[in-house]
Amino acid sequence: MSTALKDLYSKAFVAEISGIIKPHIKNFDEVVFAASIFDKNWKNLELKQRMRHITNMLNRVLPEDFEHASKVLFKITSGIQQHHGHGMHFLYMFLPDFVEQFGINHFHTSVALFEKITQVTSAEFAVRPFIIKYPKPMMQKMVAWSKHQSEYVRRLSSEGARPRLPWAIGLPAFKKDPSPVLPILENLKNDASETVRRSVANNLNDIAKDHPETVLRLINKWQGKSKNTDWIIKHGSRTLLKQGNDEAMRIFGNHPIKSFTIQNIRSDKQVKIGGTYQFQFEYLHAEKQAVDVRMDYAIYYVKSTGKVSKKVFRLTEGKTHPNKLFTLTKKQHFKDLTTRKHYAGEHQLAIIVNGNEVVRWKFKVIS
Repeated sequence: MSTALKDLYSKAFVAEISGIIKPHIKNFDEVVFAASIFDKNWKNLELKQRMRHITNMLNRVLPEDFEHASKVLFKITSGIQQHHGHGMHFLYMFLPDFVEQFGINHFHTSVALFEKITQVTSAEFAVRPFIIKYPKPMMQKMVAWSKHQSEYVRRLSSEGARPRLPWAIGLPAFKKDPSPVLPILENLKNDASETVRRSVANNLNDIAKDHPETVLRLINKWQGKSKNTDWIIKHGSRTLLKQGNDEAMRIFGNHPIKSFTIQNIRSDKQVKIGGTYQFQFEYLHAEKQAVDVRMDYAIYYVKSTGKVSKKVFRLTEGKTHPNKLFTLTKKQHFKDLTTRKHYAGEHQLAIIVNGNEVVRWKFKVIS
């Protein structure tokens, strides 16, 4: 049986972090600290609530003055580095959360802490209130971070500035005008670190949702610079490609295919909410030579209002030779998620080839 993420904040973890804290706080009582965390309401708290609760309990034992507390946090972070090494240890995210909560009026000290802390746990959520309150100096710092020797600091410069970072507060200014973010992405477009490159691609994908022309301009400018950069622009274009954007399709060689044929479609007639829907079909084309094929499928979900919401998923991509018959089978789960709730009704599924919908059929979802 798998352990829920929130339960990773265990007594063993609190004992571990207490051992790291103890040398740096006079009269620190590990038993009292643990008791303050595992109070009568602990079991009712979800993951982020537990993280915030630990933040607040840490605030009780640190010096009241933030400038003094920051010196202790530096030492605690160094202790974590000695214990775990550098990396993305997400359980320690209460450290940047502490800076976000109690350091917002201490810009320079907080920025220095973020640079240190993000080398053991991500500070991408915590920096965003600072971007909003101190837009110019914070972005100047993040541009500087994009040249940092640590890949985790470089990642923070991109990830923290994403206009649409999931589960984080939005950055409306960057949704309106992403230009302050672009110097960071320019510096990181050929980064040696995969975790940094992935962040740059995700940042581009965020920007594409509001300013596709900006991303298309960067794609044309960056294409062919290196394998790393080509991967970034392809992954960063995934929303544009799912939307069938003509320019994005052209750039990546996915031209319309007039002779493409889909045949022998076999699919479930209905699926129960919580179940799995399966479909299968054969496809081929009769072009004179091999062509690049990007194939997606779209589900037109029925919402609670009766309206339809389209969601596009990847099927396959690659060179396809002429007159060669391929068979493709796919399963789609209809289990309710935190991000998607299913409703009974007549749904539709469409196959999309190089941005063009070539066939669509109906099926029922039942409760």
